[in-house]
Amino acid sequence: MSLPRFYPIFDDVRWLRRMLPLGVTFVQLRIKDLPEDALRAQIAEARDLCRDHGAHLVVNDHWQLAIELGCDWLHLGQEDLDIADLEAIRAAGLRLGISTHDDRELARALALHPDYIALGPVYPTILKTMKWHRQGVEKLSEWKARIGAIPLVAIGGMSVDRAPGAFAAGADVVSAVTDITLNDDPEARVRQWLEVTA
Repeated sequence: MSLPRFYPIFDDVRWLRRMLPLGVTFVQLRIKDLPEDALRAQIAEARDLCRDHGAHLVVNDHWQLAIELGCDWLHLGQEDLDIADLEAIRAAGLRLGISTHDDRELARALALHPDYIALGPVYPTILKTMKWHRQGVEKLSEWKARIGAIPLVAIGGMSVDRAPGAFAAGADVVSAVTDITLNDDPEARVRQWLEVTA
């Protein structure tokens, strides 16, 4: 299975309203700390926007709402795997991406036969405080050799300039967050991403 090579992550559906018309076709909605009604409304709108634009929506963490709202993709971190009902997720037909950082987490992810595996942070990231330090592009090559045909997503400190190196090291997909959201012209930055990942 091949995935689009560009995978932006946004924390509010308003970003999807802006970026989907530019040609983004694979996007994650990662929302923390919202009341459930507001969260449900955002995911439902994001689902509809993605369907209208022929894009795939990946819901981060909120597996119950992803099932309830008929979404297609789910991303889970290692802590989320501890509490998620994986049987219910699979029964609902959700495709699954999993975050990994070390050998133990990779083994756990592979046992679940995910639809992609993410490795990060490839570079230092300012998005969130993490116990994991820079993994480096070299580890992308190691991970790709171990996961074979499963798509590998590079995440963490990724930028337009760093993307070619990640692809050369073995990443199938590159994910970006603050390189877009903190840019003075986010739309122009997304267009650059679409060019470099075409």
